[in-house]
Amino acid sequence: MALNGNHSELPQVLVLLPPGCFTFLESNYSHKFNFLKAWDSPLPQDQFLATHAGSVQALLSSANGPTITANILQMLPSLKVIVTTSAGLDHVDLAECRSRGVAIASTPKIFTEDVADMAVGLLLDVMRKISAGDRYVRDGLWATRGDYALGSKIGGKRVGIVGLGNIGLEVAKRLEAFGCNILYNSRTEKPFVSYPFYSDISELAANSDALVICCALTAETHHMINKKVLLALGRDGVIVNIGRGAVIDEKEMVRCLVKGEIGGAGLDVFEDEPEVPQELFALDNVVLSPHYATYTSECFMALCELVAGNFEAFFSNKPLLSPAVDN
Repeated sequence: MALNGNHSELPQVLVLLPPGCFTFLESNYSHKFNFLKAWDSPLPQDQFLATHAGSVQALLSSANGPTITANILQMLPSLKVIVTTSAGLDHVDLAECRSRGVAIASTPKIFTEDVADMAVGLLLDVMRKISAGDRYVRDGLWATRGDYALGSKIGGKRVGIVGLGNIGLEVAKRLEAFGCNILYNSRTEKPFVSYPFYSDISELAANSDALVICCALTAETHHMINKKVLLALGRDGVIVNIGRGAVIDEKEMVRCLVKGEIGGAGLDVFEDEPEVPQELFALDNVVLSPHYATYTSECFMALCELVAGNFEAFFSNKPLLSPAVDN
């Protein structure tokens, strides 16, 4: 299919809800693709999909958009590829895609370094009380109340990494430079690393001063960090999550933080985004981030280029640039 020509003749890309990079994609690639904007149509979504059901072969998706359910896929019988702006695939019905022969392209390595940086930043922030100290100064309390509370040293701490994939390995590399001792849990033991492996998450937590959640959200990892794990982490333990919110049982985590049963948390993701439990707002041992770990200008540009490249490859009958491992 030609990638140039009149707008009506361009390859069609269905977009149910615009991802964060869509404005850039549209302004830079509208000469190559005809973006069908379902959210901008006066038609209800099912009617919009029915209108384009016979022609749409490609769909742009994101973790923050609607889940690509079996019902949506059934309404798009001509669909051949889903390109997602996310590294994770928990927002796509993978089984239905397999049965329909729908290929998936994701972004497995684009975010790795930036997300790892954010994980380390959140851990540093919580343990050294950087954001809390900033508020203390801004509120004028340094002058009236004196020195702020002591933080905790990073070096020498035992950090348990949950999910030693691309991001987890980068987190480990960075924390080793701080003098941390790395332990980990993953679906399988990694023979190429020297870090101690724990098959039991609670045992990992009990032997860690901090847990960093780097794993994907699946049926198996949903609420994997539960009350038992949190209590094993203990009163001085810190938890950092740059994976997905629902890997942690959020209600139990909030309860543990409020009761002082764990020492603190650095959270970039939440169970019901953008909703965040209000109990966390008053806690100085909690650092909150708006699912922002991937948001750097460098990462943004690389993401847009990869997304457009995957669509170009598909419409040119070439292999996808970043096919999802599990599709």
